[in-house]
Amino acid sequence: MDIPDAERIKHREIAFQDIHPNPHQALTAARFLADRDGILHIDPASPALLRIRYDVLITTLREIEEALSELGLHLDTRLFHKLMRALHDYTEETFRANCGGHSGDINVTEKLFAKQNHAVHPPRRPRNRLASPPRLSLRRQCPS
Repeated sequence: MDIPDAERIKHREIAFQDIHPNPHQALTAARFLADRDGILHIDPASPALLRIRYDVLITTLREIEEALSELGLHLDTRLFHKLMRALHDYTEETFRANCGGHSGDINVTEKLFAKQNHAVHPPRRPRNRLASPPRLSLRRQCPS
């Protein structure tokens, strides 16, 4: 199935909080995201605003923002930005589902960090909830 570029390629803005120890969060994010799969163009428009163009079939805005948050950057949390994030998340996930894309197969944050050669915590082993812990016997032992 051939999907036109106009539908796959997304142009977004990522806003960062103004008050942060790193006054140039957009530049830091641009350097981190350079040469990543699916990222086509990055433009730090201001110290707190990053313009980005990416292929939604390869990565989503949510995945990008999660990676930036784990990097220690603070996304703008004003209501407008939260609403836009939710709208973009919904439309991108719906688009990927309609195209047969599989979302959530791999933790994309780990995938992005692995390309940067950062240490990523290994996935936690799931607890086996069916296995019960060893029980202590409360019966008295009879002498034989």
